Amino acid sequence: MTGKKEKAPAKAVKKPTKERVKSEKDSDPILIKWRFNVVIAFVLVAFSVLVGRVAYIQVIEPDNLIRQGDLRSVRVKAIPSARGIISDRNGEPLAVSVPVEAVWADPKTIFDKNGMAQIDRWYALADVLGLDRQSMINKISSDKSRRFIYLQRQVSPAMAKYIRDLKLVGIGLKAESRRYYPAGEVSAHLIGVTGIDGHGLEGVERSYDKWLTGEAGKRTIRKDRYGRVVENIALEEREEGKPLKLTIDQRLQAIAYRAIKQAVADHKATSGSAILLDVKTGAVLAMVNAPSYNPNNRADLQSFKMRNRVITDAFEPGSTVKPFVVLAALENGTADADTVIDTGNGIMQIGGSRVRDTSKVGKADLALILKKSSNIGVAKLALNMPLEALLGMYSSVGLGEMSGLNLVGETSGIFPNRRRWSKFEIATLAYGYGLAITPLQLAHAYATLANKGVYEPIHIIKSNDQDFSKQIIKRENAELVLNMLEGVTQKGGTATRAAVPGYRVAAKTGTSRKAISGGYGDEYFVYTAGIAPVSDPRVSLVVMINEPQGDLYYGGSVAAPVFSEIMKGALQILNVPADENKFQE
Repeated sequence: MTGKKEKAPAKAVKKPTKERVKSEKDSDPILIKWRFNVVIAFVLVAFSVLVGRVAYIQVIEPDNLIRQGDLRSVRVKAIPSARGIISDRNGEPLAVSVPVEAVWADPKTIFDKNGMAQIDRWYALADVLGLDRQSMINKISSDKSRRFIYLQRQVSPAMAKYIRDLKLVGIGLKAESRRYYPAGEVSAHLIGVTGIDGHGLEGVERSYDKWLTGEAGKRTIRKDRYGRVVENIALEEREEGKPLKLTIDQRLQAIAYRAIKQAVADHKATSGSAILLDVKTGAVLAMVNAPSYNPNNRADLQSFKMRNRVITDAFEPGSTVKPFVVLAALENGTADADTVIDTGNGIMQIGGSRVRDTSKVGKADLALILKKSSNIGVAKLALNMPLEALLGMYSSVGLGEMSGLNLVGETSGIFPNRRRWSKFEIATLAYGYGLAITPLQLAHAYATLANKGVYEPIHIIKSNDQDFSKQIIKRENAELVLNMLEGVTQKGGTATRAAVPGYRVAAKTGTSRKAISGGYGDEYFVYTAGIAPVSDPRVSLVVMINEPQGDLYYGGSVAAPVFSEIMKGALQILNVPADENKFQE
């Protein structure tokens, strides 16, 4: 250390106060002006954007926002219409709609509110619905964001009340209707059945679905965020389904079904069918099949049981067409009431084939040919007339033609249409081979014969008032053949078991082998077709039994007794007076 004092730092020279104030005053206004301009610019830009957005929303795209708002607040509720009642000719209900409810779940609400905590109640819900417990829980849990899933449709009011009492979070009930069929299996094939959504699947329910369904209504409302209705926007009234009155008589349905069902069971047959027509009007009075199904039990809906065989199954009619061969011969003038045909010893050779009779008839007139069901007799009649006359007769009485009933699944059958025919083919055509028809077509043909040759279109809707009838067969020829057929049910005829005590019945039995690949098998169709009473015909009836088992397989022994039972019940129910039986005088 030198001991010298260090020099103190020089003090900063301060500007005079006047100069400092002046300098600040010069800079402040510049800074404020710059900031102000910036703020103003931002305000103007923001205002412009805001005005532009408002203009865009209000002028250019208002509909989208309205739509988005409506999606969140507007709800449209369907107002279902009741399906029309189906009734028989006497007003007896055959199909009615009853109130039921659908059970649905809202998974999002359930899991948002921890609804699964009360697991015992959920198990109780599964049990009452007949569902597997875990499967139901898994179904709800599979997508926790969903707002609606069905758990069960069409539950009974009692079951719905039980479910309400469970008070489960996210579980709701929706009103709907279910079809109920008071006649059950008796009229199942004719009336049909509806699906889970109430639309027809089979029978009359499907054919007249639009008429029966009507139009559902709509109610448009606006709700707030709490689900409260704040505005009723629109209401579209529903249009109820229209009722449908059929021509069938449920009493006749019951009689026919009971007889057919018993015959199928007794003979261990594959199936059986019966169709009953009003001769004078063409109205369908009964249409039944066995086996049948219960339309009130969806577990019983099997396709082979649901087929309406009266209109869907075509078969070779066998001897039941022989009266129309005789008619064709009379109409064509190749035979008359006095014509006698020699059937020989019961065997007729045609080329390399033979036509056989089950019993020797010898020389026989037309009445005896029908009474003994001579194949040779009708074959000779067919070969003695132009083929067009025979085919024309078959066609004119409705064989191979659609009925016009407008029922689902109807077939026209197989009507022969070839250029070249052998004599044997013509001969077999005369006793019912080489064509396939439905029981309905056969019943219609016999109804035309019974109506003295007047063709009356058949119908199943009661309000059918149009008259399309036409005379297609000479009245005298129809009456002549009808009287011949009466003899078939009398002693010595092939249809004696089709007779009805106290009534004059005209009927013809038939038996035909079932066609298989390469020829014919050992199974049979057996049938009886006929009319009663002969003095003033009222109804025609066809009974068909498919593949009877056992020793009895002829139409006269299997189908004829069923025919008699149904015809007897029908004549009594319709209050048809007994006519004098000339063969019992």
